[in-house]
Amino acid sequence: MSKIWNRGFSITWLGHSAFEVLTPGGKTLLLDPWVSGNPKTPEDRRVIAKADVVCVSHAHGDHVGDVPDIATRTGAKVVCGFEVGEHLEAKGVKTCCGMGMGGTQRVEGLAFTMVNAVHSSSFDEPGRPHGGGEGGFVITLEDGTVLYFAGDTGPTMDMHLTRELYAPEIAFLPIGDHYTMGPREAAWATQALGVKWVLPMHWGTFGLLTGTPAALREELAKRKCDAQVLDLTPGVAVS
Repeated sequence: MSKIWNRGFSITWLGHSAFEVLTPGGKTLLLDPWVSGNPKTPEDRRVIAKADVVCVSHAHGDHVGDVPDIATRTGAKVVCGFEVGEHLEAKGVKTCCGMGMGGTQRVEGLAFTMVNAVHSSSFDEPGRPHGGGEGGFVITLEDGTVLYFAGDTGPTMDMHLTRELYAPEIAFLPIGDHYTMGPREAAWATQALGVKWVLPMHWGTFGLLTGTPAALREELAKRKCDAQVLDLTPGVAVS
């Protein structure tokens, strides 16, 4: 485990946009936990044994794919957009905590605020039903630390609002390009958000996702932004 902020919580990248956060209050929070079919997830992490809360940014299969199984086996509460929650409930998930853009709810001692993202949202099933609005989440841990999980997005001026309203310290930002922001746009987002640390995601999983943490550092240097980019290894926690 690498020591970065040393505040009593840890974050583990599980590949693509999937993360595990062990909170200061002892809760296990999963973010977009697509793990069973994720080529970047370590073999020993492809079955989730424990979760208290699962947070889902939007309906695409590489974000919501394992949520029904995880929620059913662990009893974890699922924080998600309203329409995603309806779809999961139809699949038998009984612990959905659906919400709407701009709203805040407290689940298992954590505060979740749903914020804007610019992407799309549909389920990978016949007929591709619409999955409601894509989003990101501002997550406040028990000790007051504020995380920003962007989900899949391009740059948006709402990131200035996120900074003004919530002042996150740590941002999970997509950098892969093609379907989301690339390094140039993610550098702008980092500066707009004013965060201290960036956890890159949604990169390297497939050939089209060409952005890299090194390229993000180069773009931040051009902007004279001193935010720290964490080079994460799937399965290895930082704390």
